[in-house]
Amino acid sequence: MLESTHLTKSFGKMKALDGVSVRMNAGQAISLVGPNGSGKTTFLKCLLGLVIPDSGDIVLNGAHILGGWDYRRHIGYMPQIGRYPDNMRVGQVFDMVKEIRRGAFEHLDDDLMRAFEVEKFAHKTMRTLSGGTRQKVSACLAFLFDPAVLILDEPTAGLDPVSSEILKEKVLSEKAKGKLILVTSHILSDLDELTTDVMYIIEGKLQFYQPIEQLKARTGEEKLNRALAQVMKQNAAA
Repeated sequence: MLESTHLTKSFGKMKALDGVSVRMNAGQAISLVGPNGSGKTTFLKCLLGLVIPDSGDIVLNGAHILGGWDYRRHIGYMPQIGRYPDNMRVGQVFDMVKEIRRGAFEHLDDDLMRAFEVEKFAHKTMRTLSGGTRQKVSACLAFLFDPAVLILDEPTAGLDPVSSEILKEKVLSEKAKGKLILVTSHILSDLDELTTDVMYIIEGKLQFYQPIEQLKARTGEEKLNRALAQVMKQNAAA
């Protein structure tokens, strides 16, 4: 469904991605993990067309997407920090995005808008919102157009526990529909119940990419954070 081949990207002397090749399929919920500066965000931004790789290729549903833009209508993106016009009201932001996307979607998925009770703060300007409320806006926009692929960068950052659970339930619901979901998070406990596969990147290189059950069996650990810790110890000792 979505595949990268030998994806490479450098910023000056720093190689952010070093030949990353992966194939991701519908129905997977992939946790993209690694330390800060490992290349995770660069990889996601290449998939989104926000960063142009130096070399390599990206294919979505059999079509080469580098240099294109129309494919983005199939992707819902929740950034780690959403940037919106400060003077716009929340309701205006949703109206603006729907107008921009007009004709590019069949129906709207407003499940999260209702669950987060967006109507209660739709009159507020974006500059007045807390970080957690901005996250709710970003989450609603990511799911709104019922995309086949969801890319969620630190989705629970700033959310209160109740809102975090609402979002995780929505992710599980979309996974059950057969959508492809990529998630990054430093809160690995958030990923345990969501993940089907783990992709670990460090220093721009793909260290491993495998089903979470294989990773747990390989390490003898039931928790994702403990399993990753075991892998890192094994690599350090090798």
